[in-house]
Amino acid sequence: MRATRRAVPSTAVARPPGPSRRAVWLAAWPVTAVFVLSNTATPLYVVWRDRLGFSSGMLTVVFAGYIVGLLAALLVAGVVSDRVGRKPVLLPALVLGVVASVLFATAGSVLTLVAARLLSGIAVGAVVSAGMAAVADVAGPGRRRFAALLASTAMVLGAGTGPLLAGVLSETLPGATVTVFLLEIVLLALAVLVVWRLPLDPPAGPRAGAWIRVPSVPRVHRTRLLMGVAVFAPGITSTSFVLSLGPSLLADVLDTTSRIVAGATAFVMFTAATAVQFAVRRLRVRTILLTGAASVVAAMVLLTAAVHLSSAPLLAAAAILAGGGQGLGQLGGLTLIGAHVPADRLAEANAALNVGGYVPAGVLPVTVGYLGDAVGLSAATTAFAATLAAAGLAGAVFVARGAAD
Repeated sequence: MRATRRAVPSTAVARPPGPSRRAVWLAAWPVTAVFVLSNTATPLYVVWRDRLGFSSGMLTVVFAGYIVGLLAALLVAGVVSDRVGRKPVLLPALVLGVVASVLFATAGSVLTLVAARLLSGIAVGAVVSAGMAAVADVAGPGRRRFAALLASTAMVLGAGTGPLLAGVLSETLPGATVTVFLLEIVLLALAVLVVWRLPLDPPAGPRAGAWIRVPSVPRVHRTRLLMGVAVFAPGITSTSFVLSLGPSLLADVLDTTSRIVAGATAFVMFTAATAVQFAVRRLRVRTILLTGAASVVAAMVLLTAAVHLSSAPLLAAAAILAGGGQGLGQLGGLTLIGAHVPADRLAEANAALNVGGYVPAGVLPVTVGYLGDAVGLSAATTAFAATLAAAGLAGAVFVARGAAD
């Protein structure tokens, strides 16, 4: 008995300590900081549009510059992160975010805005690959589902906080398009310090194959990846529409010009995306994805009603449901990836999920912007809503037929 009692504590002492919860939360901060930048410009588009004199179509081109930069980064960042490590990808990305903030704060032309959006997209693309993988790395194998939840909510919380800060600060402090980006530089500087100190191990990923390629996952996991994309893509496309054309829709169709209202709409949308993920975190992944698809379809019905009835409350309700659709699709996709994809392909898998989501999120809002210039924003929005509702229904059918859990 005595020998047994001595052996038990000896084994307990030898067990390596797991990461603290504080370390995991800190690992998510760079994701939040960069995603604050991703949507900070949303309420300010109407200011730049009036100051620089560009159309709704050109506004969506400015927005699409972000998508182009993000997709370009996703072709590289996931593979590089899995091969050379998270920090060599994250630190340059945060520096690019600082440069983008400086360009936004000093923008005097459409070209400067496009460059700022492009650089912010590159920063986000790198962080969405390496940063989310870093959260999983710090959390460890035993906390994969928690890591997916934390990374996903860090993304949407930052995405919602940026426009709210921009809307409030632009109407309460001097420098409508300057002050918020000075604050963002501080947030990014803090993120650099966090990344510098993160306890991340050297990469173990294979170094064979092309460094620049369309990101993917091992063949055995591709159906699960596609199930995440099937819901995440309509969800993030719906929120991208609200971010790019929401302020114009409020101003031109609903006769609301307040930047605080525009920023608050985006904030509420992403707050809903954050809250719903915590609410459903214990449900089966299939249920999460199906609920996300249903949320997108409902959002598009309300968006159509909001435009035709000139109702700001209905637009806000549509934005909330759109946020829920993105949050649920994102959580479901990240959970499937985290549970099944090997750690040495995790950043690339994150990149693949986001490529699948951001391609339509870039193409459709730009199409709607130029279509709105031709036939009116109301008619173009109706066509967009019908297209995305059909995509949401198709995603639900695909998930219902697949094996998610």
